[in-house]
Amino acid sequence: MKWQSLRLRLITGGFAAILVALTIAGVALTFLFERHVARTLSDDLDVHLKQLLAGLDVDPQNGLVVTKPPVDPRFSDPLSGLYWQIGDDGGQLLRSRSLWDSTLALAHDQPSTGEVHRHEIRGPANARVLVAERQVTLTIGDRRVPVRVAVAADLARVSAAAISFAKDLAGALALLGVVFAAATSIQVALGLRPLAALRRGIADIRSGGSRRLPNAVPVEVRPLVEEVNAMLDTQEREISRSRGRAADLAHGLKTPLAALAADIGRLRERGESVIASDIEALSDAMTRHVDRELAKARLQGGVRRGLSTELAPLIHSLIATLRRTPAGAEIRYEPHVSDSLLVPFDRTDLAEVLGNLLENATRHAASCVRVTAGRDPAGVSIAVEDDGRGIAPPARSKALERGVRLDQREDGTGLGLAIVQDLLDAYGWQLDLASSELGGLKATIARSASIVPSKTG
Repeated sequence: MKWQSLRLRLITGGFAAILVALTIAGVALTFLFERHVARTLSDDLDVHLKQLLAGLDVDPQNGLVVTKPPVDPRFSDPLSGLYWQIGDDGGQLLRSRSLWDSTLALAHDQPSTGEVHRHEIRGPANARVLVAERQVTLTIGDRRVPVRVAVAADLARVSAAAISFAKDLAGALALLGVVFAAATSIQVALGLRPLAALRRGIADIRSGGSRRLPNAVPVEVRPLVEEVNAMLDTQEREISRSRGRAADLAHGLKTPLAALAADIGRLRERGESVIASDIEALSDAMTRHVDRELAKARLQGGVRRGLSTELAPLIHSLIATLRRTPAGAEIRYEPHVSDSLLVPFDRTDLAEVLGNLLENATRHAASCVRVTAGRDPAGVSIAVEDDGRGIAPPARSKALERGVRLDQREDGTGLGLAIVQDLLDAYGWQLDLASSELGGLKATIARSASIVPSKTG
């Protein structure tokens, strides 16, 4: 997918939002977990501090003693991370065995009697420790002495627990991210489904299967559908006006040409056959040019999408017309067309295309013209064949050029196949010339993607 893809943008934006959200959630949860562990540690220090205060006493020699030390065995293990210390202003100092030969450098403050202070200091091995201390007053001898009782715990335990929690959390968040990413992809696919339906609807219009987009679409897409349908209605009205003007032009030119044909007949009756033939040739050339210009006028107005024409009745009508001509009276026509076959063409345009192909085949056939049509996965294809002399492969491309007549022995302007090609181009179809099994030329029309042009015939 390219960056211009709406799907790619939505999925990328969704993935980025998920990544940012999960990262923030991971950091926040780790921070909250660390705070929770720190609070738990602080509560444990309060318990140890109360146990230490409960066992604090003064011996007969006026020395401080701990008659009942805290029960946690870590206080007895050197550098275990859990420590206690008791001192007075007279220099007496009691320490847990876990401090070994170190002391706790308590802050130089004077906590109020009965108040618990908590702060961080540097403990043994320069480790960060959390200290909970309380000052009590004891009677030693004949005076009251302030005594500071402190319990400390190494904060490395908190950091280690936070790191371990972050590792476990990362795996869970990664799995959650995969679930969210899959959900985002599904959501984007479902959200873009109406656009895919619009694309199929437009393809149906272009192929002739429909004339308008369906209105059964989500509310957010409905304004677009209404605008497209309004544009199609406007285009159809413009095309109708263009075709009306082309019809008016054809009607205006047919009368003078009919009068000219009558004059040609009168000239022949008077014996002016040479002049009559020359004028008739010019009249035929004018008719062909008018037909081409009318076809171009229709194309400039736009082809009429969304229309379909029944092929069999049109083929039979064209053959019936050709049989009434001098050339067609001697030809055997073999139409092999299904009665139910529809072609995505306007009837007038399709008649122009097939009329020219059948007329050319009739003019060059020896005795037979065959018309076959069928449907394959690529669409409908129509072939017109004759048993005439055919066209040599190197000359077939020239036959489609305007004004080129390969057979100079017959009258004509060479515009027939060029008109056919113009109309087919407008509908996205293509004309291919090849050799026929009958011995002459085979002209096949189909959608451009479904024809492989013949090289050798």
